[in-house]
Amino acid sequence: MKETISRYGLRGELTVPGDKSISHRSVMFGALADGTTEITGFLRGADCLSTIRCFEKMGICTEILPDRVLVHGKGLHGLTAPSDILDCGNSGTTTRLISGILAGQNFNSRLTGDASLCRRPMRRILIPLGRMGADIASEDGNDCLPLRICGRPLHGIHYDSPVASAQVKSSILLAGLTADGPTSVTEPHLSRNHTEILLRSFGADIRSEGTTATIYPAEELTAQKIAVPGDISSAAFFIAAALIVPGSEIRLRNIGINPTRDGMIRVCREMGGRLNLENVRREAEPRADLLVQASSLHGITIGGDIVPALIDELPVIAVMACFAEGTTVIRDAQELKVKESNRIRIMTEGLRRMGADCEETEDGMIIRGGRPLHGASVDSASDHRAAMSFAVASLMADGETNISDPECVKISYPEFYRDLHSLIAE
Repeated sequence: MKETISRYGLRGELTVPGDKSISHRSVMFGALADGTTEITGFLRGADCLSTIRCFEKMGICTEILPDRVLVHGKGLHGLTAPSDILDCGNSGTTTRLISGILAGQNFNSRLTGDASLCRRPMRRILIPLGRMGADIASEDGNDCLPLRICGRPLHGIHYDSPVASAQVKSSILLAGLTADGPTSVTEPHLSRNHTEILLRSFGADIRSEGTTATIYPAEELTAQKIAVPGDISSAAFFIAAALIVPGSEIRLRNIGINPTRDGMIRVCREMGGRLNLENVRREAEPRADLLVQASSLHGITIGGDIVPALIDELPVIAVMACFAEGTTVIRDAQELKVKESNRIRIMTEGLRRMGADCEETEDGMIIRGGRPLHGASVDSASDHRAAMSFAVASLMADGETNISDPECVKISYPEFYRDLHSLIAE
């Protein structure tokens, strides 16, 4: 794509789609609760719709209305055996979290997904769930989908997770809901904590101390009304675009600023970005409006415990780094290799094709900013975040950029291109 940016840069206001992580969990926990859970701000992307379809196959009635989603829960033990394999589409969140739920049910099930998801590692949940007594296995013996799950009683454990992953942590905690004793997970760094916040609101006894979360067996969960904030991972593309396109000033409404997810804000400010929080609401899931203005950026080093708080934003941060003065080093980001694609490789290869000075490292990237970009044909690997990142880069590239499978953005942001176009000042 190639858009002509006027001398006024990007201008306007946006309300981005609801947070993907919270949308997934709202449906799952609503299905396990007694009563009807009402969700506003639900993300109607392909991944979250995969979660809805999986639970519908297990007897949960879901109503997708114009302004909200209703989940008619059947309680912790109200799911029924699916008559068909559960297709998780492209969603790793659906796969890993639902595995924890299914492990303790009284029926058998099978999970599969698309070609990309079937290459993603599941050993990271197979090991801890197996320690809890789960009968769960990779049908092809390669620790990937399809998975066979034979539901059975589980027992509580303490698990020291080798990775800071909200999906791994959540899978174990959800299995712990129906275990015979407390279940706890300790991470090397604190990952996003939406599971803990939401489960607590549904009535679960879940406690957090440092990087350890502990859940106690539950007798019931109670339906809730949930207002999902805008997804900061989706907002990140517009934040980056406004920072690098001269003359830009945009406002993003109702963005979730959970401290386990706000790494993008911290990194932008450290790079010299002008990003201000307005109308801050201190709720269980805090939210604010973001005012973003074009800025002169400089390179920084990103690593350590901030990485889990911005793992999904690192591809577009790499784009920002191309327009920053000096060198940006991204490290401790091995997790990028096992997302929808190897995002380290996809981003470095694509940005190099556009003229950037960047290189892949074992656990991240090194980007030397300041080189002008030009249009090129780049491979998104059907990865929604890579495609959107290259679209942002194309705004400042000379010539036309062709992105393979641009429609893969529907996984998390169906209206991305429309919203991007709306900010391009006439």
